[in-house]
Amino acid sequence: MSDTELVRLKPRRIRVVCWSAAVALVVVFSLVATSLSGPTGNGYGSFQRGDQLAMIGLGIFGALAFLLFTRPRVEADARGVRVRNVISSYELPWEVVRGVRFDRGAPWASLELYDDDLMPMVALQAADKESAVEGVRSLRRLHEAHQARLADRATGR
Repeated sequence: MSDTELVRLKPRRIRVVCWSAAVALVVVFSLVATSLSGPTGNGYGSFQRGDQLAMIGLGIFGALAFLLFTRPRVEADARGVRVRNVISSYELPWEVVRGVRFDRGAPWASLELYDDDLMPMVALQAADKESAVEGVRSLRRLHEAHQARLADRATGR
């Protein structure tokens, strides 16, 4: 493994699910919007063009909410790891990382820090099976390479 290696990881299965759900949601809300016409159930009001556009807008906002779950990514190199989850993002140097964990039954991998904190990496999901395991292995190799460089500096090699 070279010092210039860059590991880029994204979830796979959740991306397919979210894009499919987003498209389906926009289609369903658009179909419902086109069926909204005429008087309401009690006859006190009627559906207007603005109501139809509002329904389509709600479908688009719902789809955008689904697409937030396609945001997670992990990038790592010899200096450290950058994690972008659904809402939060953080960048950590390898010096603060004790290890890369992917516990049995856990929904995603996490970084174990020296201050005993666990930082989730939503991009490495158990649903992605072997690709997630390979991603964790790549991160562990980078972390081990960093630990070896620290040991070499400490011993003066």
